[in-house]
Amino acid sequence: MRYDLCLPWYWEYDDVFAGMVERACIEEGISLWQIKPDNLLESVTALYKGVTTFKTLLDRGQGETVFAPIPRWAKEFGAQRINPAEISAWSEDKSTMHLELIRAGLHTPYTILLAPFLEQPVLSQIDLTPLGERFVIKPSNGGGGEGVIVGAARMEEILQARMEFPEQKYLIQAYITPQIIEETPAWFRVFYANGQTYPCWWDTDTHIYTNVTAEEEARHGLNKLRDVTKRIASICKLDWFSTEIALADEFVVVDYVNDEIDTRVQSQAMDGVPDEIMNCIARQLVSIAKRNI
Repeated sequence: MRYDLCLPWYWEYDDVFAGMVERACIEEGISLWQIKPDNLLESVTALYKGVTTFKTLLDRGQGETVFAPIPRWAKEFGAQRINPAEISAWSEDKSTMHLELIRAGLHTPYTILLAPFLEQPVLSQIDLTPLGERFVIKPSNGGGGEGVIVGAARMEEILQARMEFPEQKYLIQAYITPQIIEETPAWFRVFYANGQTYPCWWDTDTHIYTNVTAEEEARHGLNKLRDVTKRIASICKLDWFSTEIALADEFVVVDYVNDEIDTRVQSQAMDGVPDEIMNCIARQLVSIAKRNI
Protein backbone atom coordinates (compact mmCIF):
# COMPACT_ATOMS: atom_id res chain seq x y z
CA MET A 1 0.00 0.00 0.00
CA ARG A 2 1.25 3.51 -0.79
CA TYR A 3 0.09 6.46 1.35
CA ASP A 4 0.03 10.01 0.02
CA LEU A 5 1.38 11.56 3.24
CA CYS A 6 3.37 10.09 6.13
CA LEU A 7 3.34 11.86 9.52
CA PRO A 8 5.73 10.41 12.12
CA TRP A 9 5.23 11.99 15.56
CA TYR A 10 5.76 11.18 19.22
CA TRP A 11 5.42 14.42 21.22
CA GLU A 12 2.16 14.34 23.17
CA TYR A 13 1.48 18.00 22.39
CA ASP A 14 1.54 17.28 18.65
CA ASP A 15 -1.81 15.50 18.97
CA VAL A 16 -3.95 18.52 18.04
CA PHE A 17 -1.70 19.34 15.09
CA ALA A 18 -1.85 15.70 13.95
CA GLY A 19 -5.63 15.89 14.14
CA MET A 20 -5.62 19.04 12.01
CA VAL A 21 -3.44 17.30 9.42
CA GLU A 22 -5.76 14.30 9.44
CA ARG A 23 -8.86 16.43 8.84
CA ALA A 24 -7.13 18.34 6.06
CA CYS A 25 -6.18 15.05 4.38
CA ILE A 26 -9.78 13.86 4.56
CA GLU A 27 -11.00 17.13 3.04
CA GLU A 28 -8.41 16.90 0.25
CA GLY A 29 -9.17 13.25 -0.39
CA ILE A 30 -5.64 12.00 0.27
CA SER A 31 -4.43 9.17 2.50
CA LEU A 32 -2.46 9.70 5.73
CA TRP A 33 -0.13 7.28 7.50
CA GLN A 34 0.53 8.29 11.10
CA ILE A 35 3.57 6.61 12.64
CA LYS A 36 3.73 6.85 16.44
CA PRO A 37 5.73 5.03 19.13
CA ASP A 38 3.06 2.33 19.44
CA ASN A 39 3.27 1.33 15.76
CA LEU A 40 6.83 2.45 14.97
CA LEU A 41 8.47 -0.98 14.75
CA GLU A 42 5.81 -2.53 12.53
CA SER A 43 5.69 0.60 10.38
CA VAL A 44 9.44 0.77 9.80
CA THR A 45 9.48 -2.97 9.06
CA ALA A 46 6.69 -2.59 6.51
CA LEU A 47 8.42 0.43 4.97
CA TYR A 48 11.78 -1.28 4.49
CA LYS A 49 10.16 -4.48 3.19
CA GLY A 50 8.23 -2.44 0.64
CA VAL A 51 4.86 -3.55 1.99
CA THR A 52 3.80 0.02 2.84
CA THR A 53 5.34 3.18 1.39
CA PHE A 54 4.52 6.88 1.06
CA LYS A 55 4.95 9.72 -1.42
CA THR A 56 5.40 12.74 0.92
CA LEU A 57 6.94 13.00 4.39
CA LEU A 58 5.97 15.50 7.08
CA ASP A 59 8.44 14.53 9.79
CA ARG A 60 7.69 15.38 13.43
CA GLY A 61 9.91 12.57 14.69
CA GLN A 62 13.05 14.73 14.80
CA GLY A 63 14.97 14.40 18.03
CA GLU A 64 14.10 10.72 18.54
CA THR A 65 16.77 8.62 16.86
CA VAL A 66 14.49 5.56 16.58
CA PHE A 67 12.42 7.55 14.04
CA ALA A 68 15.51 8.28 11.89
CA PRO A 69 15.01 5.32 9.48
CA ILE A 70 11.85 7.00 8.14
CA PRO A 71 13.41 10.20 6.73
CA ARG A 72 16.42 8.13 5.63
CA TRP A 73 14.11 5.91 3.56
CA ALA A 74 12.36 8.99 2.17
CA LYS A 75 15.65 10.47 0.98
CA GLU A 76 16.94 7.20 -0.44
CA PHE A 77 13.77 6.46 -2.40
CA GLY A 78 13.09 9.99 -3.58
CA ALA A 79 9.93 10.76 -1.61
CA GLN A 80 8.89 14.40 -1.29
CA ARG A 81 10.24 15.69 2.03
CA ILE A 82 8.74 18.74 3.72
CA ASN A 83 11.68 20.66 5.25
CA PRO A 84 14.42 18.18 4.23
CA ALA A 85 16.95 17.63 7.01
CA GLU A 86 19.93 18.93 5.04
CA ILE A 87 18.13 22.20 4.22
CA SER A 88 17.00 22.55 7.82
CA ALA A 89 20.54 22.06 9.10
CA TRP A 90 21.84 24.77 6.75
CA SER A 91 19.10 27.28 7.52
CA GLU A 92 19.25 26.72 11.29
CA ASP A 93 22.83 28.01 11.41
CA LYS A 94 22.29 31.59 12.58
CA SER A 95 25.73 32.75 11.46
CA THR A 96 25.07 31.45 7.93
CA MET A 97 21.59 32.98 7.81
CA HIS A 98 22.91 36.29 9.13
CA LEU A 99 25.24 36.62 6.17
CA GLU A 100 22.59 35.40 3.71
CA LEU A 101 19.99 37.91 4.95
CA ILE A 102 22.45 40.79 4.78
CA ARG A 103 23.41 39.73 1.26
CA ALA A 104 19.69 39.85 0.36
CA GLY A 105 19.37 43.39 1.71
CA LEU A 106 17.34 42.57 4.82
CA HIS A 107 17.95 44.43 8.08
CA THR A 108 19.46 42.50 10.99
CA PRO A 109 20.88 43.65 14.35
CA TYR A 110 24.48 44.85 14.33
CA THR A 111 26.34 41.58 14.87
CA ILE A 112 29.82 40.34 15.71
CA LEU A 113 30.45 36.73 14.65
CA LEU A 114 32.80 34.67 16.80
CA ALA A 115 34.52 31.38 16.02
CA PRO A 116 33.77 28.37 18.27
CA PHE A 117 35.66 28.22 21.54
CA LEU A 118 37.24 24.92 20.48
CA GLU A 119 38.68 26.54 17.35
CA GLN A 120 39.71 29.83 18.92
CA PRO A 121 39.80 29.58 22.74
CA VAL A 122 41.41 33.01 23.14
CA LEU A 123 39.79 35.98 21.42
CA SER A 124 41.65 38.99 20.13
CA GLN A 125 40.57 42.45 21.20
CA ILE A 126 36.92 43.14 20.25
CA ASP A 127 35.35 46.58 20.05
CA LEU A 128 31.93 46.22 21.69
CA THR A 129 31.08 49.93 21.39
CA PRO A 130 28.85 49.58 18.26
CA LEU A 131 26.64 47.12 20.17
CA GLY A 132 25.50 49.76 22.64
CA GLU A 133 25.13 49.39 26.38
CA ARG A 134 23.31 46.06 26.21
CA PHE A 135 23.62 43.21 23.76
CA VAL A 136 22.45 39.66 23.10
CA ILE A 137 24.66 36.57 23.06
CA LYS A 138 23.48 33.64 20.90
CA PRO A 139 24.96 30.27 19.97
CA SER A 140 24.76 29.75 16.23
CA ASN A 141 22.63 26.59 16.40
CA GLY A 142 19.72 25.47 18.49
CA GLY A 143 16.35 26.95 19.19
CA GLY A 144 13.88 27.71 21.93
CA GLY A 145 16.17 30.34 23.40
CA GLU A 146 18.67 27.73 24.61
CA GLY A 147 21.97 29.38 25.49
CA VAL A 148 20.71 32.87 24.60
CA ILE A 149 21.65 35.69 26.99
CA VAL A 150 19.62 38.90 26.65
CA GLY A 151 20.85 42.14 28.18
CA ALA A 152 24.53 41.24 28.49
CA ALA A 153 26.92 44.14 29.03
CA ARG A 154 30.44 42.81 29.64
CA MET A 155 33.14 40.99 27.70
CA GLU A 156 33.39 38.47 30.53
CA GLU A 157 29.83 37.34 29.79
CA ILE A 158 30.79 36.62 26.19
CA LEU A 159 33.86 34.62 27.21
CA GLN A 160 31.86 32.55 29.68
CA ALA A 161 28.95 31.98 27.26
CA ARG A 162 31.20 30.57 24.53
CA MET A 163 32.08 27.66 26.82
CA GLU A 164 28.46 26.51 27.17
CA PHE A 165 28.41 25.26 23.56
CA PRO A 166 32.15 25.24 22.76
CA GLU A 167 31.72 23.61 19.33
CA GLN A 168 29.38 26.33 18.08
CA LYS A 169 29.98 29.75 16.57
CA TYR A 170 28.47 32.65 18.50
CA LEU A 171 26.64 35.81 17.49
CA ILE A 172 26.95 38.94 19.61
CA GLN A 173 24.08 41.21 18.59
CA ALA A 174 22.94 44.71 19.44
CA TYR A 175 19.82 44.76 21.60
CA ILE A 176 16.85 45.94 19.54
CA THR A 177 14.35 48.29 21.18
CA PRO A 178 11.09 48.16 19.23
CA GLN A 179 8.67 50.98 18.59
CA ILE A 180 5.50 51.11 20.65
CA ILE A 181 2.30 50.80 18.63
CA GLU A 182 -0.92 51.45 20.53
CA GLU A 183 0.86 50.69 23.83
CA THR A 184 2.26 47.41 22.48
CA PRO A 185 5.93 46.74 21.61
CA ALA A 186 6.21 46.21 17.84
CA TRP A 187 7.70 42.73 18.14
CA PHE A 188 6.36 39.99 15.90
CA ARG A 189 6.64 36.33 15.10
CA VAL A 190 5.55 35.42 11.59
CA PHE A 191 4.71 31.88 10.50
CA TYR A 192 5.33 30.76 6.94
CA ALA A 193 3.85 27.69 5.27
CA ASN A 194 3.93 26.86 1.57
CA GLY A 195 3.86 30.45 0.34
CA GLN A 196 1.42 31.78 2.96
CA THR A 197 2.34 34.06 5.87
CA TYR A 198 0.67 34.48 9.26
CA PRO A 199 1.94 37.46 11.31
CA CYS A 200 1.42 37.65 15.07
CA TRP A 201 2.27 40.16 17.77
CA TRP A 202 4.61 38.34 20.14
CA ASP A 203 5.23 39.26 23.77
CA THR A 204 8.90 38.56 24.49
CA ASP A 205 8.19 38.18 28.22
CA THR A 206 5.08 35.98 28.24
CA HIS A 207 5.56 34.47 24.75
CA ILE A 208 1.87 35.00 24.08
CA TYR A 209 0.74 35.41 20.45
CA THR A 210 -1.95 37.75 19.18
CA ASN A 211 -3.03 37.77 15.55
CA VAL A 212 -2.12 40.87 13.55
CA THR A 213 -5.45 41.97 12.09
CA ALA A 214 -5.96 43.22 8.54
CA GLU A 215 -6.90 46.61 9.99
CA GLU A 216 -3.63 46.78 11.96
CA GLU A 217 -1.66 45.82 8.87
CA ALA A 218 -3.25 48.64 6.89
CA ARG A 219 -3.10 51.25 9.64
CA HIS A 220 0.52 50.66 10.69
CA GLY A 221 2.09 49.38 7.47
CA LEU A 222 2.60 45.93 8.95
CA ASN A 223 2.02 44.21 5.62
CA LYS A 224 5.78 44.49 5.17
CA LEU A 225 6.07 41.66 7.71
CA ARG A 226 4.75 39.36 4.99
CA ASP A 227 7.17 40.69 2.40
CA VAL A 228 10.18 40.23 4.68
CA THR A 229 9.09 36.70 5.62
CA LYS A 230 8.64 35.68 1.98
CA ARG A 231 12.12 36.99 1.21
CA ILE A 232 13.48 34.88 4.05
CA ALA A 233 11.61 31.89 2.61
CA SER A 234 13.24 32.45 -0.77
CA ILE A 235 16.63 32.30 0.95
CA CYS A 236 16.19 29.41 3.38
CA LYS A 237 14.12 27.22 0.98
CA LEU A 238 12.04 25.73 3.80
CA ASP A 239 8.41 24.74 3.35
CA TRP A 240 7.42 26.00 6.80
CA PHE A 241 9.13 27.95 9.55
CA SER A 242 8.73 30.96 11.81
CA THR A 243 10.80 34.11 12.06
CA GLU A 244 11.05 36.92 14.61
CA ILE A 245 10.86 40.51 13.38
CA ALA A 246 10.90 43.78 15.33
CA LEU A 247 9.97 47.25 14.09
CA ALA A 248 12.59 49.74 15.27
CA ASP A 249 13.68 52.47 12.82
CA GLU A 250 12.88 49.82 10.19
CA PHE A 251 11.81 46.19 10.22
CA VAL A 252 14.68 44.17 11.70
CA VAL A 253 14.89 40.37 11.49
CA VAL A 254 15.86 39.42 15.03
CA ASP A 255 15.66 35.63 15.09
CA TYR A 256 16.13 34.35 11.60
CA VAL A 257 14.67 30.89 10.97
CA ASN A 258 13.00 28.41 13.31
CA ASP A 259 11.84 25.24 11.58
CA GLU A 260 11.21 23.16 14.69
CA ILE A 261 7.90 24.88 15.33
CA ASP A 262 6.20 24.31 18.66
CA THR A 263 2.79 23.11 17.46
CA ARG A 264 0.98 23.57 20.76
CA VAL A 265 -2.14 25.63 20.16
CA GLN A 266 -3.55 28.47 22.23
CA SER A 267 -6.61 26.49 23.26
CA GLN A 268 -4.20 24.03 24.95
CA ALA A 269 -1.48 26.32 26.23
CA MET A 270 -1.38 30.04 27.00
CA ASP A 271 1.79 30.49 24.93
CA GLY A 272 0.65 28.26 22.08
CA VAL A 273 0.12 29.28 18.46
CA PRO A 274 -3.39 30.61 17.70
CA ASP A 275 -5.51 27.62 16.72
CA GLU A 276 -6.67 29.11 13.43
CA ILE A 277 -3.09 29.75 12.33
CA MET A 278 -1.95 26.22 13.13
CA ASN A 279 -4.98 24.88 11.29
CA CYS A 280 -4.07 26.98 8.23
CA ILE A 281 -0.49 25.71 8.43
CA ALA A 282 -1.69 22.10 8.53
CA ARG A 283 -3.82 22.72 5.44
CA GLN A 284 -0.92 24.30 3.57
CA LEU A 285 1.37 21.37 4.36
CA VAL A 286 -1.26 18.88 3.25
CA SER A 287 -1.58 20.83 -0.01
CA ILE A 288 2.09 20.06 -0.68
CA ALA A 289 1.29 16.35 -0.45
CA LYS A 290 -1.79 16.88 -2.61
CA ARG A 291 0.37 18.33 -5.41
CA ASN A 292 2.66 15.33 -5.20
CA ILE A 293 -0.01 12.72 -5.88
